[in-house]
Amino acid sequence: MTTQTQPHPVAGPEPPATGGSRELGRPTIRGSDRSTVTSRGLRETLRLRIELGALLAAVAVLYVWNLAASGWANAFYSAAAQAGSQNWEAFFFGSSDAANSITVDKPPAALWIMDLSVRLFGLSSWSILVPEALMGVATAWILYLAVRRAALPATESERVAHVAGLAAAAALALTPVAALMFRFNNPDALLVLLMTAAGYAVVRSVQDAKARWLAVAGVLLGFGFLTKQLQVLLVVPGFALAYVGAAPHTLRKRLLHLLGALGAMVAGAGWWIVAVMLTPASARPFIGGSQTNSILELTFGYNGFGRLTGDEVGSVGGRNGWGTPELFRLFSDSFGGQIAWLLPAALLLGAALLWVGRRAPRTDAVRASVIVWGGWVLVTGLTFSLMQGIIHEYYSVALAPGIAAIVGLGGGVLWHRRRFPTDAFALAAAIVAAGVTGAVLLGRASGFVPWLAWAVVMAALAAGAGVLASGFGVRLPRAVGRTTAALALVAGLAGPFAFTLDTVATPHSGAIVSAGPSSGFGGRGGFGAPGGFRNGGIPRGQSQAGGQGGGQAGQGQAGAFGGPQALGGAGFGGGRGGAGGLLGATTPSSALVSALQTDASKYTWAAAVVGSNNAAGYQLAAQLPVMALGGFNGTDPSPTPAQFQTLVKEGKIHYFIAASLMQGSSGSNDAQQIADWVAANYTAQTIGGTTVYALN
Repeated sequence: MTTQTQPHPVAGPEPPATGGSRELGRPTIRGSDRSTVTSRGLRETLRLRIELGALLAAVAVLYVWNLAASGWANAFYSAAAQAGSQNWEAFFFGSSDAANSITVDKPPAALWIMDLSVRLFGLSSWSILVPEALMGVATAWILYLAVRRAALPATESERVAHVAGLAAAAALALTPVAALMFRFNNPDALLVLLMTAAGYAVVRSVQDAKARWLAVAGVLLGFGFLTKQLQVLLVVPGFALAYVGAAPHTLRKRLLHLLGALGAMVAGAGWWIVAVMLTPASARPFIGGSQTNSILELTFGYNGFGRLTGDEVGSVGGRNGWGTPELFRLFSDSFGGQIAWLLPAALLLGAALLWVGRRAPRTDAVRASVIVWGGWVLVTGLTFSLMQGIIHEYYSVALAPGIAAIVGLGGGVLWHRRRFPTDAFALAAAIVAAGVTGAVLLGRASGFVPWLAWAVVMAALAAGAGVLASGFGVRLPRAVGRTTAALALVAGLAGPFAFTLDTVATPHSGAIVSAGPSSGFGGRGGFGAPGGFRNGGIPRGQSQAGGQGGGQAGQGQAGAFGGPQALGGAGFGGGRGGAGGLLGATTPSSALVSALQTDASKYTWAAAVVGSNNAAGYQLAAQLPVMALGGFNGTDPSPTPAQFQTLVKEGKIHYFIAASLMQGSSGSNDAQQIADWVAANYTAQTIGGTTVYALN
């Protein structure tokens, strides 16, 4: 008589339905059966690869379809890509114009990809955005590999591990904010790809006992730093804890390996930082986003601790100007539809895997993976929830791989073990949580597929009941089991899939964009605090932007947050939308573009205008260098009034273009002084509805 015993937590196979135990490992293959087994294995391998290829092809189609409808997307970065494609110095430093006046307010790694694409294929929406879409496909593939690698030893099943990986890749691809950002040209797409690849490298380093993979993770994180600076460090605690806790080495070796990975990360980022620091200020562009022309100030100030404290000199909004920090910010009206669909389910599944694997060996692959991806989600999620500085809803794309990995891994392993009551209960709870969360988020989008919320809840309850039945000894027919699995997928993915389709069908442009059927521009997570502005009739997928003509308001009007905004005859409120050229590029008339191109070879800059987005619109239209006075917010001291006057005397700037721009109350007012000087010393003229000053 045999007695059924539960296998080692997490590491064992699915138990049989009735008595008896099943031996781990592969079956013994005798000579006459070997060719048959080999043939079956090859067919199964081919089938798995076809399924993976089909999923990745579907992701590629989803991310590329209707892509050109977004035009330049974020023109701020598109203009920098145009500049980098024309000048190698602009390429290296990440300048916003080919004449190297000022850099964008981020390191240039994300620009390098776009720069090279524009060099190869010419300047177009496709050459800017297709690389972002391909990054999304690559991220889904890498996440599949990472989850499959962790699930295989836990389930002893190629098929189950494969399905777990596919589920993770699908969950990532259908996260609305992921579909948004992998079709957009912000740095976030490359950042997510690099962090996901680093996560895979850590998982592989733990399982293969090869420190070189940990070093690879360090290099990838270093390049992540060159993409979006300190944000990449949010995944490091989980990575380090997983390695020190699970790598099959002595503690001393594990710590030494972590030090080596830290060195690799510093080297991956430090070479560029050192190059910038060692280059004389006179031989490089001004570091945008800083007040002292310092890459270190940009790193630790505007893009660093200032994001946590809200003390960002030169920014717009001030402390809490971007919403009130709170523990459940990610579930708020503005953030929830972007990222929160599977977050409760991921937390439940991660906790369940840690519980059922509590007696597993220290080197258990599942536990290590939960720490890698779960640490990523917890640290990043809490940081985004509680930070007091600038935060946009699309930042939450950084959570998508971690959530998707835990959902795929937890769903696959617990489904394999669903005949154990504890595992079945945990899986059923996660399925119901996903369905309820989806219904709540769908309900917030008034009028958007109103029947879907009820369908998701019903699918979740039915799938949860089916899983619980298996856990309590009910032997379900195979068809019922497959139906249960399908209903679980509907419960978890139908809501985000609907939001993602809406996102793909909607053009997105400007500096602040959001996924789904409703704009994320208002609410607690948006620019909705007192003193900010809320969404007032903004088209979905678009930020408030300066419109054609670039701003025609009267001279001397005051800008938001107390900053004086004459800007050479165009104050706050000009153009289309209250933000002027702060959050979206202007659209110049053909007459003005023609004027900028006339005798352009005589000048270093075809024009100068306050604000990077204002400059981007003119630069992309004319494909000539346009100086962005004051950088993105118009509050950087670049150039100083004296420097600008010298450049004018040397005949290097053709026009000054008047433009509206909302600025903060901190930072430099050099741009305002320049605008006042131009207005006092040169004669205004109108070209194509825009006020300009011919400086030479």
